[in-house]
Amino acid sequence: AAPRVLNVNVGVLGHIDSGKTALARALSTTGSTAAFDRAPQSRARGITLDLGFSCLRTALPPQLGPGPGELQFTLVDCPGHASLIRTIIGGAQIIDLMMLVIDVTKGMQTQSAECLVIGQIACQKMVVVLNKIDLLPEGKRQSAIEKMTKKMQKTLENTKFCGCPIVAVAAKPGGPEAPESENPLGVSELIEVLKSQAYLPSRDPSGHFLMAVDHCFSIKGQGTVMTGTILSGSVSLGDNVEIPALKVTKKVKSMQMFHTPVTYAMQGDRVGVCVTQFDPKLLERGLICTPESLHTIHAAIISLKKIQYFRGALQTKAKFHITVGHETVMGRVMFFSPAPADFNEEIQENVFDFEKDYLYQEEYLSKDSNSSEENKENDQAGEVQLPRQQWALLEFEKPVTCPKLCLVIGSKLDTDIHANTCRLAFHGVLLQGMEDKNYMETFLPKLKVYKLKHKEGQVERVMDDYSVIGRSLFKKETNIQIFVGLKVKLSTGEDGIIDGGFGQSGKFKIRIPDGLKPDTKMLLTVASKKKAKAGKGDATKEDESSKNDSAQPVTISLLFKRYVFDTQKKMIQS
Repeated sequence: AAPRVLNVNVGVLGHIDSGKTALARALSTTGSTAAFDRAPQSRARGITLDLGFSCLRTALPPQLGPGPGELQFTLVDCPGHASLIRTIIGGAQIIDLMMLVIDVTKGMQTQSAECLVIGQIACQKMVVVLNKIDLLPEGKRQSAIEKMTKKMQKTLENTKFCGCPIVAVAAKPGGPEAPESENPLGVSELIEVLKSQAYLPSRDPSGHFLMAVDHCFSIKGQGTVMTGTILSGSVSLGDNVEIPALKVTKKVKSMQMFHTPVTYAMQGDRVGVCVTQFDPKLLERGLICTPESLHTIHAAIISLKKIQYFRGALQTKAKFHITVGHETVMGRVMFFSPAPADFNEEIQENVFDFEKDYLYQEEYLSKDSNSSEENKENDQAGEVQLPRQQWALLEFEKPVTCPKLCLVIGSKLDTDIHANTCRLAFHGVLLQGMEDKNYMETFLPKLKVYKLKHKEGQVERVMDDYSVIGRSLFKKETNIQIFVGLKVKLSTGEDGIIDGGFGQSGKFKIRIPDGLKPDTKMLLTVASKKKAKAGKGDATKEDESSKNDSAQPVTISLLFKRYVFDTQKKMIQS
């Protein structure tokens, strides 16, 4: 039998020019020339799995089980920035180990911080590589490395990678122009560290088949080959797979892994899949999947968390670059939280409950956000109460195709790449996609997000023991009919009901079912008498009376909630 090959996917990340590619090259050359298959005939003969990826083969370390076998590291080089975010998010489920490459002469840079954020979302283990140590003068090299190592340990302290290995190397001493004869420094030590960090990744063959294709080419007389990494599920010979971008379904004719024909492959495997012929130019990169398992959506509900390094608030109605599945599109957000009484409810993983009421938020609530009025009422101690879970409605500028439950990242990629800020704003999970183009009419009314409304007016005068006339609650042009029957409260404690308009100027009549308290009546009678008197008397008296009058007007407050997506704009009182 062929020796067991365990494949571990290592994402190689770092700021532009930190030397990622040189490092991948040094690792794969040092590790094994055989796996780095450069022979043209093997490429013509079949499927090369090293396209865009380089491999490093080494003996299986003892912690990964007994017996002979090989450990293969597939180095997933994530170039450039926007594509970095896409690659990682797309490959998040299958990157087992992350290598963060840092230029030792520069330390953490903007994108290194962003890589760290993505790593925390997407990956369990990390190794930090301090590259370019050949640029440090020999005499000071050791102390400079130690200083940078300490600095990196400090940076990682509050992340899940606290205490991860930090290795110093020079992948290409003398830089790109140097002769090939210059041997890399520290690379064999790095390979030992990678071996010590390798683990048996947990893979799951169940669920829909989904594969990220990174190369596509045709072989005369055989068909079209797609190579890539399986993100979820599994695939067997003879299966039908869908290419959503081309809206076609193809049959799997043959498959290869590590240059060996196979009949089955599952999550985490790098595989070449040969299907019946189509033009490979149509699909350079993209997704293939179990037929009908992806949906194309115009909007979505996600649960989300803000990324702590993002400066500034996340505002409702703002636009973000939304990366979902393998696509990045512009989208507008609306944030909402549980109703205040449910702030401490258990977190619901991967489901969204349409039965519940949710509170509209002007911005994502975080320790530094300006808490809105309705939340202030709940925080007696002046402590801002934060809900355990928050959601957003995303509306995409153009439809996106993605799995039913998938990772979502929101970022501001138009921020200047040299500005020293993290451009990743939030990450979350897609809970519900809206496939209908007319989701505004067909879907959103099911979403019970409400706003609390608070209006205040004043009592103008008493009519009798059971009714008063109010003013300043409505504009002159408001149709008071729609407010009839709503409950109001007077500042003196009585409960009232709006009975109808009074005259033309936006005044209205309030019925007080339990009657006015004697004190309230006194207060209002005195106030209106003074007014009448002041009108007749001279100027000095008028000043005095208005002073007293303003001391204690009786205010009317009207509280109701209105659902944001209710087409009838009904006002609801508990």
